[in-house]
Amino acid sequence: MAPTIRSPFRRTLALLASAAIMAQAGVSGIAFAQTTPETAAPGVAAPVPAAPAPTSPAPTAPQQTPPVQTVVPNNGPASVADLAEGLLDAVVNISTSQNVKDDEGVGPAPRAPDGSPFQEFFNDFFNKQQGNRGPNHNVSSLGSGFVIDPAGYIVTNNHVIEGADDIEVNFANGTKLKAKLIGTDTKTDLSVLKVEPKTPLKSVKFGDSSEMRIGDWVMAIGNPFGFGGSVTVGIISGRGRNINAGPYDNFIQTDAAINKGNSGGPLFNMRGEVIGINTAIISPSGGSIGIGFSVPSELASGVVEQLRQYGETRRGWLGVRIQPVTDDIADSLGLDTAKGALVAGVIKGGPVDDGSIKAGDVILKFDGKTVNEMRDLPRVVAESTVGKEVDVVVLRDGKEQTVKVKLGRLEDSDQAAAGDAAPDGSQDGVITPDPDENDDMDQPDTGDQTQPVPGAPEPDQHQGQVSPDAATPKNVLGLSLSLLSPETRKAFGIAESVDGVVVTEVAPGSASAEKGLKPGDVIVEVAQEFMKSPDAVAAKVKSLKQEGRRNAQLMIASANGDLRFVAVPME
Repeated sequence: MAPTIRSPFRRTLALLASAAIMAQAGVSGIAFAQTTPETAAPGVAAPVPAAPAPTSPAPTAPQQTPPVQTVVPNNGPASVADLAEGLLDAVVNISTSQNVKDDEGVGPAPRAPDGSPFQEFFNDFFNKQQGNRGPNHNVSSLGSGFVIDPAGYIVTNNHVIEGADDIEVNFANGTKLKAKLIGTDTKTDLSVLKVEPKTPLKSVKFGDSSEMRIGDWVMAIGNPFGFGGSVTVGIISGRGRNINAGPYDNFIQTDAAINKGNSGGPLFNMRGEVIGINTAIISPSGGSIGIGFSVPSELASGVVEQLRQYGETRRGWLGVRIQPVTDDIADSLGLDTAKGALVAGVIKGGPVDDGSIKAGDVILKFDGKTVNEMRDLPRVVAESTVGKEVDVVVLRDGKEQTVKVKLGRLEDSDQAAAGDAAPDGSQDGVITPDPDENDDMDQPDTGDQTQPVPGAPEPDQHQGQVSPDAATPKNVLGLSLSLLSPETRKAFGIAESVDGVVVTEVAPGSASAEKGLKPGDVIVEVAQEFMKSPDAVAAKVKSLKQEGRRNAQLMIASANGDLRFVAVPME
C-alpha cells in the first residue's frame, strides 16, 4: 500500500488548528476556576465530579494579564479659587521711598549664583546703579496691606512704611494712589494708612482669631518679592507664639508660604475674614521655610481702631514691675504650679501705689482673665480701657484676695519704641528666635528705674532697735550677711533708698551662687517679711525649714534699687 503523503502546507494547517482548540480549552478552564461554585442545598450532598478520562497533557496556557482598570482623575483638594477671587481686590501692594544721605542704610548689591544665566544681567545692572549713586539717593521697599474701609483706610506693618518719605499704594486693577500715615504702633508693628479713592474700594473685615484652632486652613495674600496678588494656603501651626518681637507677643504661626514683601498682608480664614496680619518669618536665608507669624486679629483689631480714631494707641497701665513665677518660687509661695505674674515692685505714683497691690503679690487673674504666665499680664492690661475699674485676683500671704484697681494710661515714647525693637535690631520682618524669656515689664517707659523699695521702712526707723550682736556677720544659705552701714554702702555703691541686709560674700557652688546672688545684693524681704538684720534672716530661714518649706523666697535689691525675687533651696 502506498504511503499517504501529506503536503507540508496541510500538515502545518492541522497543527495550527489543534493548537487553537487546545488553547481554547485552557482558557475555558481558567475562566471556570475563577467562577464561584454553586452552593448545594441544605442536606443535599454536592455531586462529586467524575474523574476525567486520561488525556495527553495539554500545553500550559499563557498566564492572563488582569484587565487594566481605567482611573478617572479627580480634581484634587477643594479649590480656593472662588474665595481668592473675592479677596484679591482688597489686598494692595505698598511701595515706599526714602531719601538716604551718603551710603546710610545701603547694603551690598544682590548677587546671582555663579553660573546663573542671570549673572551677567545682575552684575551689569547693579554695577551701573552703584556708579550712578550720588551723595543723596532714594531707597525703595515693598510690602503688602489690605483695605478695611471702602473710604480708603488701609492696614499694614509699621516696618513696611517706617521712615518713608513717600508711600504709594498699588491696587490690583493697576490704580496707584498716594497714602497718608494716620497712625502707627511700634509695639505691635501695625500702621494705618489713608488714600483718597474716586470710587469706594473693595474691603475686607476682621474675624475673630480666638476661634481659630491649630490645624484650621488659612490663606495668605500679599506681595512677596514684588510679585503682587500672590496666594498661598496652609494651616495654623501654632498659637500664642512668643518670638520676642515686643511686649505683647501672641502670634499665630502658619505654614502658608510667607516671604519678604508679604509683611502687612492679611491672613484669611476660609470665610474670607482677616484673622491675622503677616509680620515675620523665621528663616536663615530670608525665604519661607514654612514658619511664618501673624499678629492675631483679637489683638490687631483694637489697635487698628485706636489708630483710626486717635492716631495713636491708648493702653491701660497697672504700674507694676513683674517677673516670671518659676517652679522654685511657686514652691516657696505654696502654689501647686508655676503660674501668674510675680510683682517685683510698684511704680511710685502709679495706679496701684495706694497699696492695693504690693511687691511680692502674685497676680493670678486680671479683669476675669487668667494670667497663666508673666507675659500674659502686660497684654491683657494694655488691651483694657484706660480709667476702667477692674478686679484683680492676687495671691498674698498664701491666700487669694480680690482687689479693685483703676487703670491709668501707658504713655508711649520714642525710648519705648527703641526698646521694643526686635532682638537683632532688624526691621524687615525677618527675625531670629531668642531663647531668652521676654522680660518686658508693665511700667512707664520714661520712669526712673531707681525707686524706693516698696514697703521698706525709712532708714532711720530701725535705728536703736537692733540688738548688739546683730552687726555680727552671719552665714545663711551660703551667704555672708552684714548690716547696711555707710561703709558697706560706699564699698558696694548701694543707693540710700535701698534698705535691708547686704550680702558681702557668696560661697562658690552654693545654691545662692547658682541662683545668681552676688556680693553687693541686698536682701530686703524673706517670705514677704522685711529683714532688718542678719539675725532676722537666719531666724526666718530656720522658721521656714520648720514649716517644711523647701525654698526661701528672697526679695533682692540691686545696688541701684531694682528688685527681683529669688527662690533659694534650703536643703
